[in-house]
Amino acid sequence: MTHHLQSGRGLVLALFLGACGTAVPDEPATRADFSTGLVRRASDVPPEGPADACWANDETPAVIETVTEQVLVTPEIRAADGTVTQAAVFATNVDQRMVQEREVVWFQTPCPADMDETFLASLQRALKARGFYLRDLTGQMDAGTRNAIRRFQTERGLDSETLSLAAARDLGLIEVSRDAL
Repeated sequence: MTHHLQSGRGLVLALFLGACGTAVPDEPATRADFSTGLVRRASDVPPEGPADACWANDETPAVIETVTEQVLVTPEIRAADGTVTQAAVFATNVDQRMVQEREVVWFQTPCPADMDETFLASLQRALKARGFYLRDLTGQMDAGTRNAIRRFQTERGLDSETLSLAAARDLGLIEVSRDAL
């Protein structure tokens, strides 16, 4: 009996030590890129797509880059012994340039008929679980919800307060077809 008890302890100890082994780190989670579904067009008419698709448009902000550099105006003057007799004079040049023009983008959205109070409460809950929505769940599309949508989507390539279909799928609110996987 003592022999069985000792071998049982050895088995438990081996299992315990095996569980303490080096764990393989998880792959870092990849973020969805919502910009891949954007359709750029200046028209007020949504793009052609599936007959049952709902679309929204938004205007992306222009991106302006400011470059500041110091330019030598007058070089320093040195005496024969190497001492500086007149310091160099520099000027600051500031130049701005447009990196990306403002543009209208279209993207698929959940249809308005699907965005009822239950859906909106689930949306708020999903955004809250990810740290984007900090208020009480109301089931209403209010300023706090729109702000949370914008922050969530902006990190993923879509700067809009209108919920995109891609974001709704990423949040687990709308099913993803097997073909999309």
